[in-house]
Amino acid sequence: MRPRLFGTDGIRGRVGRHPITPDFMLRLGWAAGRVFANDGDGLVLIGKDTRISGYMFESALEAGLSAAGADVRLLGPTPTPAVAYLTQTHRADAGIVISASHNPYFDNGIKFFTREGGKLSDDAEVAIELALERPLEAVASDRLGKVQRMDDAAGRYIEFCKSTLPRRTMLDGLRLVVDCAHGAAYQIAPSVFGELGAQVVPIGVSPNGLNINDGFGAVNPARMRQAVLDHRADAGIALDGDGDRLIMVDARGDLLDGDDILFVIAEDRQRRGVLGGGVVGTLMTNLGLEESLGDRGIVFDRANVGDRQVLQRLGAKGWLLGGETSGHIVCLDQNTTGDGIIAALQVLFAMVDRGKGLADLRGGFRKYPQRIENVRVQSHSSAIFDSPGLQRAVRDAEADLGAGGRVLVRLSGTEALVRVMVEGAAEDQVIDLAGRIALAVEHAAGAPDPREGEPAATAERHGA
Repeated sequence: MRPRLFGTDGIRGRVGRHPITPDFMLRLGWAAGRVFANDGDGLVLIGKDTRISGYMFESALEAGLSAAGADVRLLGPTPTPAVAYLTQTHRADAGIVISASHNPYFDNGIKFFTREGGKLSDDAEVAIELALERPLEAVASDRLGKVQRMDDAAGRYIEFCKSTLPRRTMLDGLRLVVDCAHGAAYQIAPSVFGELGAQVVPIGVSPNGLNINDGFGAVNPARMRQAVLDHRADAGIALDGDGDRLIMVDARGDLLDGDDILFVIAEDRQRRGVLGGGVVGTLMTNLGLEESLGDRGIVFDRANVGDRQVLQRLGAKGWLLGGETSGHIVCLDQNTTGDGIIAALQVLFAMVDRGKGLADLRGGFRKYPQRIENVRVQSHSSAIFDSPGLQRAVRDAEADLGAGGRVLVRLSGTEALVRVMVEGAAEDQVIDLAGRIALAVEHAAGAPDPREGEPAATAERHGA
């Protein structure tokens, strides 16, 4: 079986190592052009975040697409969900995002959107992979694709985001800290909230190509939290490097992750009669969200981890709202993919419409203590789960927790990590059991057992 090039979230890698090289990007652009352009009749949009390698890869993709006969529109620094929206409204054949999302600047990746703004089908991914194996050759000169910049891309998306609020809704009187992670939304997000009347304190809005996600944004919310307290803001909004994740902070400085945000949006939509079915989370979603929604008569369902899995489950159910603990929030009545700005607007509308702060809106959510241990392993293989010691540690933890807790051990979809999640009623117990299972993962991965006098040296572990 041919190894798949596409992962759960597009194509990712470290710049300078296969497959993310300029030569590969040229070939990928050509292969995608062959699939989308039908040998000279197609339009592809390209957006990117602010990491330095994006400019190089944009040029390579542009050349490959043009050689295959596809016309190209360059959007410049643009959030991932904006590319999904603009691909639909511009009637393009596909959209491409150059971004590694929340990862450091030295990583980069590629994500594709269909003309409907959705994820590529498996068949389309396979077609691109097969085209990559063909010799690269340009179409005839009179059929080469043309390349232009779309100068109004940011303005179009700003107006779209504002239009997702009910008519005449304004954010007057709200003071908001908006952290853009020095990423793709650094100009767009402050404009959206400011044009709706909020007083905006922008941070993480000075990209230099190397500082994306570095100490700012959804995966590093400490600066946002402090800024909320320093400026006595009503809320803090933190996006990641490509603008599809959202983490928030209330006026007291308490953090709201994706589970908290889903609860606030779901409860408010149910109150207004616009929920549109139930809510989809993932295997990592806190058990407390499932129970708190159930107490309010809201049906909850779990998908496998990944925004693609959430989208597929929403489509199968015919529902509108879903998301992940990490902050990917999907509102399918607004956009076709996770959108941090639109999710934040949904929360802010609930605050304005009900005249309540974030702390009050999420007050009915009883969250279970949860511990996540990330164990870095040398081999990204599922064989690790065949270990009798690991299986025994999981069984023992499940027995200790009983019906009031959960254990999940899984491979990361993007890194050589095994993620251990334990949740239950007692925090001390949860932390202890997660540590025991993580140690069992280390031993299964090849680390010597410390009980035999040897240090565990081949696996790296950190909690979250």
